[in-house]
Amino acid sequence: MTEHVCLGFRSGGVPAGLKKRGGLDLGLIVSDVPASAAAVFTRNLVQAAPVQLSRERVRGGRAQAVVVNSGCANCCTGDQGRRDAETMAHCVARELGLEEDLVLVASTGVIGQPLAVERIAAAAPRLVAAARPEGQHDLAAAIMTTDTQPKLLTRQGRLQGRPFVIQAVAKGAGMIRPDMATMLCFAWTDAAVEAPLLDSLLRAAVEQSFNRISIDGDTSTNDTVVLLANGASGAVVADAEDRLLFQALLDEMFLELAKWIVRDGEGATKLVEIRVQGALSGAAARQVADTIAHSPLVKTALFGEDANWGRILGAAGRAGVPFDPEVLDLYFDDVQMVAGGRGCGADAEARATAVLKKPELAIVLDLHQGEGRAGVFTCDFSVDYVRINADYRS
Repeated sequence: MTEHVCLGFRSGGVPAGLKKRGGLDLGLIVSDVPASAAAVFTRNLVQAAPVQLSRERVRGGRAQAVVVNSGCANCCTGDQGRRDAETMAHCVARELGLEEDLVLVASTGVIGQPLAVERIAAAAPRLVAAARPEGQHDLAAAIMTTDTQPKLLTRQGRLQGRPFVIQAVAKGAGMIRPDMATMLCFAWTDAAVEAPLLDSLLRAAVEQSFNRISIDGDTSTNDTVVLLANGASGAVVADAEDRLLFQALLDEMFLELAKWIVRDGEGATKLVEIRVQGALSGAAARQVADTIAHSPLVKTALFGEDANWGRILGAAGRAGVPFDPEVLDLYFDDVQMVAGGRGCGADAEARATAVLKKPELAIVLDLHQGEGRAGVFTCDFSVDYVRINADYRS
């Protein structure tokens, strides 16, 4: 789809000297007017200072800017970390002439290191000057850590004949098993949406996307997803039909970004959807799918292109969901590997091995118990994943 401008918003990114390898590392999103705001954050008990500060500020349902840095998580940094997060917001608010409480903050990078907030303060004038209506490419690059590519989307929709735009950027390649959010995602729209409804729309979209992916099974201390709506287009989410239309567009964008994150997982070579069907409930199906998706043995077999279906059934069996192993069916795409709990033989394994050579595939497990179903996106574990995380700080 042709990229459209989201009215009343500017974004951008500049280098502030925060990343050890250099490059863009400080980003900004700003609305011309105060916007409805909603956000979800990590539920990890260890939470970064910017998460704590933004969680407090977004409760009012209004925000006008988000400033975000990469290169340092500003987590486990005590009272100084909280002061640094506040200073980060203060410097940007001053340059923009905004109320400080309308500025949200986010950080990503190494945990436990102090934030070089003086560099952020020095870069704030350049950051504000760099923000422009088409600046989302620089913003997406500025929030990257081990990502290999920036992740950004723009979509246009119509509400009662009026066009509106949603834009979003995301980052994440490791420490991904989101719990309310992903590593970082920022979305903004020129449609008008009241804050309570915006919060409901955001949570529903996150649950169907970012909360259904896994790279390594680790949740982050800095997970943040923010959604801003300033109404500059004149389009309004006014009734149930409008809500369904907006929700569908937001769901589609977030799911695409979530899958993009898994494709770009640290060292990943495959995007794999784990689909569980025939469970007694959707929650039970999700529990089984999660367990399979997070299994290191399953993920290493995927990397080795080994149709080792016993690892999949073994993971399902420890998920804490009762089922009858004698009735299970298992498929790799459309190749049936297991029927009635027993393997389908060497020919099926050979055809499944061919499926495993594809960059994207589905593994489908049918429990034959009920109508519950759920899906989770995961990736393989490669040698490069170990290498990247063994020397992440050095």
